[in-house]
Amino acid sequence: MPDYGHPLEFGTFITPINSQPEAPVALAELSESLGFDLVTFQDHPYQAAFLDTWTLLSWVAARTEHVRVSGNVLNLPLRQPAVLARSAASLDLLSGGRFELGLGAGGFWDAIVAMGGRRLTPGQGVDALSEAIDIIRGIWNTDERRPLVVEGEHYSVAGAKRGPTPAHRIPIVLGAYKPRMLRLVGAKADGWVPSLAYLEPGGIADGNRIIDEAATAAGRDPREIRRHLNLSGSFAERSTGLLNGPAEQWVEQLLPMAIDDGIGTFILGSDDPRAMQTFAEEVMPALRSAVAAERADRGTTSQQPRSRGAIALRRDGIDYDALPPQLAEIAIEPGDFGYRTASSNYMRGGAPGLVLRARNTAEVQAALAFAQLQDVPLGIRSAGHGISGRSTNDGGIIIDVGALDAIELLDESARRVRIEPGATWKRVAAALGTHGWALSSGDYGGVGVGGLATAGGVGWLARKHGLTIDHLVAADIVLADGTLARASADENPDLFWAIRGAGANFGIVTSFEFIVDPVGEVGFAQLAFDASDTAGFLERWGAAVEQSPREVTSSVILGPPRGGQSIAQAFVMVDDDDPDTIIELLQPFAEIAPLVQQSVQLSSYAGIMTMNVSDAPHSAQGEPHSRSALIDHVSADYAAAASTLLASGDVHFFQIRSVGGAVNDVDPDATAYANRTANFSVAALGSNPARLDAQWSTLAGFSRGMYLSFETGVGAEQVAAAFPPATLARLRSLKAQYDPKNVFRDNFNITPAG
Repeated sequence: MPDYGHPLEFGTFITPINSQPEAPVALAELSESLGFDLVTFQDHPYQAAFLDTWTLLSWVAARTEHVRVSGNVLNLPLRQPAVLARSAASLDLLSGGRFELGLGAGGFWDAIVAMGGRRLTPGQGVDALSEAIDIIRGIWNTDERRPLVVEGEHYSVAGAKRGPTPAHRIPIVLGAYKPRMLRLVGAKADGWVPSLAYLEPGGIADGNRIIDEAATAAGRDPREIRRHLNLSGSFAERSTGLLNGPAEQWVEQLLPMAIDDGIGTFILGSDDPRAMQTFAEEVMPALRSAVAAERADRGTTSQQPRSRGAIALRRDGIDYDALPPQLAEIAIEPGDFGYRTASSNYMRGGAPGLVLRARNTAEVQAALAFAQLQDVPLGIRSAGHGISGRSTNDGGIIIDVGALDAIELLDESARRVRIEPGATWKRVAAALGTHGWALSSGDYGGVGVGGLATAGGVGWLARKHGLTIDHLVAADIVLADGTLARASADENPDLFWAIRGAGANFGIVTSFEFIVDPVGEVGFAQLAFDASDTAGFLERWGAAVEQSPREVTSSVILGPPRGGQSIAQAFVMVDDDDPDTIIELLQPFAEIAPLVQQSVQLSSYAGIMTMNVSDAPHSAQGEPHSRSALIDHVSADYAAAASTLLASGDVHFFQIRSVGGAVNDVDPDATAYANRTANFSVAALGSNPARLDAQWSTLAGFSRGMYLSFETGVGAEQVAAAFPPATLARLRSLKAQYDPKNVFRDNFNITPAG
């Protein structure tokens, strides 16, 4: 096979000499500054004159920012594969995805045995390397939840725990020359790295042929395997042979290796800074240009091909081959590294056919344009909390705006800030807290701004400061036709009205502007009650909430009774920094029922928003079902019905959170979030939809609307429950204006009028 189409890359091969330990580090830093893609070091643990390569790789990774690092190649017989896998994943995480794993089967067996290693025949060395690759990849495969078991002749693991998950799919590159090793490259590796000095004439072509045949036999595309080549030579005014002469000669001699032999990564073996500089400044750009020109003449493209295994997992209805290059860079498909976390959200697993992780508004627009050409569902995701489930899907496309996460102060005197949708509320709280400010938001710091700030925004400051949308003064939104619109009281005021409570139906908001509030330290109580008298507890709780001043915002969570006892977990925030006042305002709650546990603290709002927040990627599974409602009061009848619901065992999570106060002050016609008379927002979760719905129906007569963020139902009845008739009619009219083709329909769909 001729040119494999890999984008051209360049690296350096540096001697890890220990007599001048800073010298190889300095050369690695120079490599980065000169624009090399990769820095590599040989690995001979038995060589006393060399630094330990693994330690050096870690040190260099810490001293650099962009360049990738690799052994060239690591001596496997002296590095236990399961431990090596964890070390590799750890270094990859610490370096931000900049590690590559170069491996060799061994050699210099007398020296290896002297260091405590086992002597292997060449064939045994290849078999051992093959087993090691299985173990290493198995440790990295955290998608598989079962412990790793590999029973090999040379290496075995018996129930090893998997992980950590690397920051990216670490490529495994093998140093190989003989046919058996080359066949292993084709069957299992991601790359081949020989040294030109050790190859016979025609050795690259012969090696490629063996690798390609083995890859095809293993069901792989030979283009999945990147071809590296270690080079050595010198720069001189006159030519004296291969890679000994002026830079122009190097380019001329390397060009057929790239085009005819398919070398994608050229690695310069030199410790001479001048040679490295000449190569970087005179060879690399010229060779890139020559390869690009040759590919243009041949009609070939530069790309990293996707594996056959990944292609086989593609979903129907998506034209993957039509992805423009701009989107191919940000696309995650089934079978790609990181798909499991990209497909899931905080509470549920998903199986989308494509996730497009947009990094800016232009990519949001391009992603939306592509999605509209496909016959599959469309989901929009900010940080992936998504209790309602709309931020993932099965077989569809997800436009993920999590990378749009900037937080910017626009006007300090006016307390006006600009926040992008991917920012999480813990980051927002931390940024605003440095000014003594806060923005009413959700109660969990891992929630993204985008979903919450278009649905309403019920949180710990609601009764004192209102909903999140009540602080919104402007937004930039990508509409269904791809245009970027500005929505505010002065620009597109109807759109501004609609996105405050029904934003997911009208576009993708790429930035919000808020006026935030001065908020100092707050009191935060965590209380646990014996709520065995569930109906009585709920009625008394509701009364205490309504009688409390607006500084108090709270929520209470109950599950089904266990062993005849029901425990209620309550959280109360008091927007006041005086300890005596905090205790005074908490006292009525403490008297509702017997306390079994209590904790009260004085904290910043930012401190509360960071509690119990994990930065681990989402990896949930399952499909939880939730129902939502807004109610005016927790009456005796409502409390009795809720107690019966909990006793059924069909609800494993039941929450009542306070709204009211400042939320009720806003004219119900001022925003699409219209049910402003409610004092409480109620949510229930269960694993069996039919049984949960049957129990939930007993509470239907008490409801006055519902909060979209906690509702998994998507039918017309849910939409009608969320919006009063006049509000819904206006929304449908605006939908016909801004999204007449109903592009944004895979949520709580408001259908266009007419």
